[in-house]
Amino acid sequence: MHTVGTVAPTSTDDARRHYEAVGPAAQTVVREVAKAMSFDRAEYDERVTGEVVETARDALFASLLEVQVGSREEFDDWRESYAGDVTTVGHENAARVVWHAGPADEAVAATFQEEEDAAIATLRRQAFGRLYRSIVKPGAGTEPDADADADVDADTDGESDD
Repeated sequence: MHTVGTVAPTSTDDARRHYEAVGPAAQTVVREVAKAMSFDRAEYDERVTGEVVETARDALFASLLEVQVGSREEFDDWRESYAGDVTTVGHENAARVVWHAGPADEAVAATFQEEEDAAIATLRRQAFGRLYRSIVKPGAGTEPDADADADVDADTDGESDD
């Protein structure tokens, strides 16, 4: 078992602080990407909206979340000792699992066979949608993006594109 990522909020206030802290980085990333795409000032003003920067902030926050990666047995052992609710997506017979426990006694997990990086990315989107969106964006709901659910089926169901 190993850990990937650096952000593991221990409370809702801690999650909000981490989310706020990535705001300036998200703005910088969006500005630099627009520059690399040769946006002139008018195109930048038209296309780079608050929603674009907010989406970058969401993705940046999610990409930093600390997740555990391990075998099905390691996950089952952790699950037995975890008192909160766990939402698991993916194929029930997959040999490996990636998981993240949020600050409010809720966790998400995604199973996978070989595509660890894809499973981690999927799990982080699931964690943001299910555990953090309503904390950092009150009133926004808690459902993950439809794209994240689609990725679960494609990336973590035990099948490999190789």
